[in-house]
Amino acid sequence: MNLLECIRVALDGIMANKLRSFLTMLGIIIGVASVIAVAAIGQGGRSALQSEMERFGSNRFVIYYNYSHDKPITWMDNFTERDIKVISDLAPAVSLIVPMCYDRAGVSAGGRVVDAYIRGTTSSFTQIEKLTLKSGRFFTEDDDLGRRQVGVINEALADELFPNSNPLGERIILNNLPVIVIGVLRDEPSAFGFDDSRAMIYLPLRSYFSIFNNNWIDNLHGKAASQDRVQEAIDQSISILERRHRTQGKYRAYNMEKEIEMANRITGIAALIVGSIAAISLVVGGIGVMNIMLVSVTERTREIGIRKALGARRKDILVQFLIEAVVISLIGGMIGMIIGLGGALAVSMMANWPPLISWKMVVLAFLFSAGVGIFFGIYPANKAARLDPIDALRYE
Repeated sequence: MNLLECIRVALDGIMANKLRSFLTMLGIIIGVASVIAVAAIGQGGRSALQSEMERFGSNRFVIYYNYSHDKPITWMDNFTERDIKVISDLAPAVSLIVPMCYDRAGVSAGGRVVDAYIRGTTSSFTQIEKLTLKSGRFFTEDDDLGRRQVGVINEALADELFPNSNPLGERIILNNLPVIVIGVLRDEPSAFGFDDSRAMIYLPLRSYFSIFNNNWIDNLHGKAASQDRVQEAIDQSISILERRHRTQGKYRAYNMEKEIEMANRITGIAALIVGSIAAISLVVGGIGVMNIMLVSVTERTREIGIRKALGARRKDILVQFLIEAVVISLIGGMIGMIIGLGGALAVSMMANWPPLISWKMVVLAFLFSAGVGIFFGIYPANKAARLDPIDALRYE
């Protein structure tokens, strides 16, 4: 019996006992589906995280107030423009640092009023965060120093205030003061599906101070000299701030490396748990394959005896039953792979990042399935091969 004949016999056996064959494959299906889904989702998540890191900036950090400190944050702790100058001069690991102010207020134009997020910063902020202009320009250092009441709005705010016209050069009212729109930023969705299309306007720092009548800076956005000097840049910046403000523990920092470490830790734990479940499922599936093959050997004892009487060698019988075990496992693996890819696609659509499916993953799925079939099929195949032809022919 050649290879194709062995495969045909195996498929005939599966079709003749559909339910039994499906239950036999179930463990393999679950195991392979779990491995494929976790691998595809994990790779897609890592890719999305990398995209978000590139967007945020791999060497970027943010310094903010530690409001959980024992002592309250006061005006004495407020970041100042002088702080920024000193950090720029005395922190060699810091290549750039800029202030950022936040507020939320109603913005109106042409009888329309929109609740918008307000950001006050300097023109250098564009060197830290990737902002894409749809039209117009970003404000300059001269705009800031001259306290010009100009602003750059995003697409979301432009669509709400000026649905049918070009917003460039138009006047909007913010905190009862006029602001001229000089630019429109393109809204770019987060790699993780977060909605960044909130109505937003950027103002020059000093214009922000004038419009809101305060000079409170909410945090500092910095850029390290290189990716491997981010922590050094953070330590130098906080040390300077603590010395200047004569305080301890009131400033903290955030950077994407911490998020990546946490994400890797979580995905590692999830992969371990699901991997364990997959391993157990594959073992259970393998035992199922072994049991069904033992039943098949028993049911086909006379057939084995006849084949041996007609000249079939022990090796021929061994290969036949081994191929049948592998075919059952491969079919289970293929079904599991389809289910796993479907599950990964569904989860990724909800998370809004594409699952990454590599050919290596598909090859591994087939190798896993074939490996299970060979490992757990060798015992029943060997048992069939060692049957005595005379005893087999007498079997009823």
